[in-house]
Amino acid sequence: MVKFMKMLNNISRSQATYRRSKISAKDLRSGHYAFALAICHTPGRSQEELAQELCLNKSTVARALTHLEEKGYVTRTPLPSDKRQFAVHPTEKMQAVLPEIRQASIEWTDLLSEGISQEELEIFHTVLERMETRAREIIENQEENK
Repeated sequence: MVKFMKMLNNISRSQATYRRSKISAKDLRSGHYAFALAICHTPGRSQEELAQELCLNKSTVARALTHLEEKGYVTRTPLPSDKRQFAVHPTEKMQAVLPEIRQASIEWTDLLSEGISQEELEIFHTVLERMETRAREIIENQEENK
């Protein structure tokens, strides 16, 4: 049972390698694909909201967004309610590469799940969903107890 985290990490790294080979934007790093999907799904979210959704700390999000901004993929504007927070918006450059990111993700999922029944996939999804919820609860409790 302990090895499942190693397996999930290996799958994630393999996915990064696969997507990198399929996406023409070579100035995007593998960790940026999740940002692209999240930012394009809900433009205008704050950096803090992105950190929460992606389960990353604020400094990691800030560094990634700085890179994406420097490369022309996003813009950040101060929120009217709190000038220390920034709303993040995709640029046309990000929107242009988004279909490739989505397609590579779909292809990867299809390849990875080949030969696995729908019932097995549904069970696996349910278990992973419960584990993700539990992981978020653990981290929230840790932060509250600081």
